[in-house]
Amino acid sequence: MPKELWKGNEAIAEAAVRAGLEAYFGYPITPQTEVLEYLSRRMPELGRAFVQAESELGAVNMVYGAACTGVRVMSSSSSPGVSLMMEGLSYIAGTEVPAVLVNVMRGGPGLGNIAPAQSDYNQAVRGGGHGDYPRIVLAPASVQEAIDLTVLSFDLAEKYRMICMLILDGAIGQMMEPAEMPEMKPVQRKDFEWATNATMGKRERRLLTSIYLNPLDEEQTNLRLLSRWKEVQNNEVRYKEYFIDDAEIVIVGFGTAGRVALSAVREAREQGIKVGLLRPITVSPFPSERLSQLTGQARAFLVTEMNMGQMLDDVQMAVRGRVPVEFYGRPGGVVPFPDEILSEIKRINSAPIADDHTDARDAWLTRMTARA
Repeated sequence: MPKELWKGNEAIAEAAVRAGLEAYFGYPITPQTEVLEYLSRRMPELGRAFVQAESELGAVNMVYGAACTGVRVMSSSSSPGVSLMMEGLSYIAGTEVPAVLVNVMRGGPGLGNIAPAQSDYNQAVRGGGHGDYPRIVLAPASVQEAIDLTVLSFDLAEKYRMICMLILDGAIGQMMEPAEMPEMKPVQRKDFEWATNATMGKRERRLLTSIYLNPLDEEQTNLRLLSRWKEVQNNEVRYKEYFIDDAEIVIVGFGTAGRVALSAVREAREQGIKVGLLRPITVSPFPSERLSQLTGQARAFLVTEMNMGQMLDDVQMAVRGRVPVEFYGRPGGVVPFPDEILSEIKRINSAPIADDHTDARDAWLTRMTARA
């Protein structure tokens, strides 16, 4: 199909429709509102369910109910709105039903601002509600990737019976780029054995729940979730590499931060610096094994994020102190420029490599404070 100019949020909405989305429940909040606005028109014209709920809390519980029937269901929100959904997400996970959630991140904490940020990384990959449960988290860096990963998110959620989150900052949600849409898939009501509508009403009623009063039953549920997560870790790790073959400095960045870093890497390469970029696409599961392998060739890593260093922890755990890891972040809704990342690359390339005990955040904070 030919490429068309799509806005990120609207592209995600249309991609979900073409992936077979049957029900959407949401609440408006910037910079995500265009997802809801687009679907408010598109879903009814296709005879599919759209509800603007009274709140994010209401929306996520509507998602929970629809997910139990086995339909493809989605919600979307932005940072503080996603925080309000946490309890419902835990119930969805505990009931082992598939659902898709899109978080178009904004500056925080608190009400924050409507500028693009990546400060919900920890919430997505480590939080997401109470209890022991994992979730798949995908991080696009372009409108095209947002389309492709939206389609993928439904397949992964159904395959592993778990929540699949798409996290992107407001820049990707609001930008317009040429992109290609997939073909429209016909809605196929799958007869999931676990769903409340299994065998289309020809069997006894099925009850789905997340409550296990017997601790041993709860333990078995947790172990089942962990076993399923091990399958995800073995099969679903995704990332992209740029100029890695001979890289002595490896940049790690996701989403817009990774996209900005790529421009800096290209400029550094033109100046003869051997630097490359690894951009995680699945930030959960994280490409830890690949980063561990790269410690055999890299003399330093540089993590760049639009926060105060949340993915930094995952990189440090993968590297395990074998190679110095440095950090450059712009929190609060500030988007870094390529020349900022380039300056960090040059600094690392020309200066002696710090010993492994240097705290990356402390060093970054010192540099940022001096700059201010």
